[in-house]
Amino acid sequence: MKLAPDLPDLAAQETVQAMICRKEMKMTSTLILLPGLNCDARLWRDVVAGLGEQVRPIVADLGAEDSIAGMARAALALAPGRFCVAGLSMGGYVALEIMRQAPERVERLALLDTSARADDDARRETRRAGMAAAAEGKFGIVVRAMQAGLLAPEHLNTPLAAEVVAMAERTGPQAYRRHQQAIMDRIDSRPLLGAIAVPTLVGVGALDTLTPPALAEEMAAAIPGAALAVFGGAGHMSAMEAPEAVADAMRAWLAR
Repeated sequence: MKLAPDLPDLAAQETVQAMICRKEMKMTSTLILLPGLNCDARLWRDVVAGLGEQVRPIVADLGAEDSIAGMARAALALAPGRFCVAGLSMGGYVALEIMRQAPERVERLALLDTSARADDDARRETRRAGMAAAAEGKFGIVVRAMQAGLLAPEHLNTPLAAEVVAMAERTGPQAYRRHQQAIMDRIDSRPLLGAIAVPTLVGVGALDTLTPPALAEEMAAAIPGAALAVFGGAGHMSAMEAPEAVADAMRAWLAR
């Protein structure tokens, strides 16, 4: 940036340059990215590529934790004093727990393909069945059976679906069982939503059947000033299925 020619002296120039540096530093925020069940950094890869240099992304490894509260503590240990946080599916549950544990540290919140509600009995029973099958050595069968719920129909039996399967296989059956237990045990976060006082993005795949758009609309309506984004053609894995649309929505969120 060229400084104005009529600055009176070098000290004034240095003052202006310092102001410019502070402004540039303020524009760069740390973004903690929270994966979903049996997900790793691949979940966020293409979204991060579309965010540009306005954020410093850190993908939290939640594989060793067996509670949502423990996952939140692990993510907080990675974060600087102030940060932005985005979570997809299980990561959204963790993001809401971070808002419960350390709201003063969060600058912005993004909740993608997730819900503020606790599991109902039917969902818990489905999770228990998957955990039992994984314990019996049938994890590969469980992972492949999950694809119809994770992806939009047009993405089934594609290279993208193969990447989702490979990601689950990398994280493995032990993490799957720990995560399912944590998800089943999570609390209802709806009472928290009205107290959220940071710029918030709620996003969802238009074809998400696991946490459908109605649940995103419920959260967006309850969080003061929240923005709602619906990603066309995407299912539950919107960050992989529609990364450009997700990155666009997150850039707007980060600029708020």
